[in-house]
Amino acid sequence: MTSPLSFPAPLPSGRDGELPQPRSEYPRPQFVRDGWINLNGAWEFEIDAGDSGLERGLLHRELAGSILVPFAPESSASGVGNTDFMDAVWYRTRFTVPDEWDGLDGVLHFGAVDHDATVWVDGVEAVRHRGGFTPFQAGLGELAAGDELTIVVRARDLRNEPKAGGKQSTWYGNTDCYYTRTTGIWQTVWAEAVDPLHLRRVKITPDVGSSSFACALVPSRNSLGASATVRLLADGVMVATTTVRLDTAMSSPALLQLDEADVHLWGPTHPFLYGVEIEIVDGTGRITDHVSSYAGLRSVAIDGDAVLINGEHVFQRLVLDQGYWPESLMTAPDDQALVRDIQLSLDAGFNGARLHQKVFEERYLYHADRLGYLVWGEFGDWGVSGAGAIGHNQGPTASFVTQWLEALERDVNHPAIIGWCPLNETHQTLHDRITVLDDVTRGMFLATKLADPTRPVIDASGYSHRVPETDVWDAHSYEQDPVAFAQQQGGLSAGRPFANTEDGRTISIPYAGQPFFVSEFGGIWWNAELARNDDGRDSWGYGQRVRDVQEFHERFAGLVSVLRENAGMFGYCYTQLTDTFQEQNGLYDFDRRPKFDMSVVRAVQHQAAAYEARERR
Repeated sequence: MTSPLSFPAPLPSGRDGELPQPRSEYPRPQFVRDGWINLNGAWEFEIDAGDSGLERGLLHRELAGSILVPFAPESSASGVGNTDFMDAVWYRTRFTVPDEWDGLDGVLHFGAVDHDATVWVDGVEAVRHRGGFTPFQAGLGELAAGDELTIVVRARDLRNEPKAGGKQSTWYGNTDCYYTRTTGIWQTVWAEAVDPLHLRRVKITPDVGSSSFACALVPSRNSLGASATVRLLADGVMVATTTVRLDTAMSSPALLQLDEADVHLWGPTHPFLYGVEIEIVDGTGRITDHVSSYAGLRSVAIDGDAVLINGEHVFQRLVLDQGYWPESLMTAPDDQALVRDIQLSLDAGFNGARLHQKVFEERYLYHADRLGYLVWGEFGDWGVSGAGAIGHNQGPTASFVTQWLEALERDVNHPAIIGWCPLNETHQTLHDRITVLDDVTRGMFLATKLADPTRPVIDASGYSHRVPETDVWDAHSYEQDPVAFAQQQGGLSAGRPFANTEDGRTISIPYAGQPFFVSEFGGIWWNAELARNDDGRDSWGYGQRVRDVQEFHERFAGLVSVLRENAGMFGYCYTQLTDTFQEQNGLYDFDRRPKFDMSVVRAVQHQAAAYEARERR
């Protein structure tokens, strides 16, 4: 569907020698303001191998090299291409305050910086942030037109520190399903200016049952007489509006009620998006802020062992998407690359994805919203498996919860997200002591339910289910023989679904009748050249490599049919969309070229699923 939004072009930043900017599109499509500055481009850069840069004066001098932001220094797109461990890196840039911002409050935004970031503005520390996947901002204070601001960033990414890193390799080189690391800035850096009375955020909750949207407006202050007017638009025509006071509560509810004729559901076949316009007015009647957004009217419900979308049994044909590119790693090389990956998945017959071991950038979710692409929002939690004793080998930290809450706050309004999964493949034997893994798993689950009670939550994808209330149960299986796979998955109808174990030891509490799906399977290994990667490392995949393309199609059809023909299975997730470095089990290679006949792959998936024939009881 065409987006109801148009995005403003950035203001000039006044930086010397500006080249065409990488990733120049507006970075926050669900919360749009005019008058922003994109700070991507050439920055000064220096590797701080001993993390001694502060003592050596890097804060106050020019840096030795340069880098193309927002690409990580490990990537070739950055112009650096250093794939060794970097405990700390430094960045420096300057920009000039435009005339339009005089007297307003400046805000500096970072889409993501891996892993611990400190930001200084004109030599004064402005903000610290921990976590490599989530956004943060620094206040710049009241601005004066023509002032030049110097921004310095230090990012620490210590090699031996347990932290959430997703698929980033903890060894020097890429190994199995671990890939080249990302250090420092890897998403867009930008700035905007706001009035002291402005909208900090809005949470938009759809309610299909009442044909309405509930908006929770959070202003920067509760100024006397301040109000907000919210307008809902369908195809550019206003279909609902309301005005609420902002001076009585820290969060003000605004209800947008639709007439029956104006109801359009969001779903995979018809991803209708309403436009949302929010205007803030102070006690004198002066407009102090205007924000544009959008919303989809969509419901997710659980009825027994069924996950329902808009009340329907929609079979979730998902693919595992790692979100890596050869030249730019976790950063998409351009906005069109995000669209292309979704379209490649749709072309192969999928209707959605698990966004795996990474919090994908907001522009991806915007395109998923626009294209009707179902996704599960996830977190990159790998990186804390240690060599502890059996039953104590996982050590997630408190920052897992803080980062996950930041991800939830950023992404809760996206209609394409139909479920949350904060952890993946936690693997620790159950015993009679409560461990840090139990605490963090439960903490992340409860935080998710508190932040968003409208979507199902999986406590951990596959492996170690430790929360009795988890909304969904799942398992991972890379059994390559369709006959053996069918036997393995055959117990679901009797209430005994396949469960992952750790060397034969129990790692999950018992299944309690929740909706179930196999959230990783397949991973069929195929390299047309049966050769080696460019860096000389062996190709890697799951199980026995197929002999040719024909055998791939036969195995793919056999594995998919096992799950598609099981009426108790609400979906599946195939591994994976593309090859990722040495992991060569994608439907497309790393350069996004098809490895197989996609018309055949699509035809297998488009056969009717037994789940879709079920009726609500």
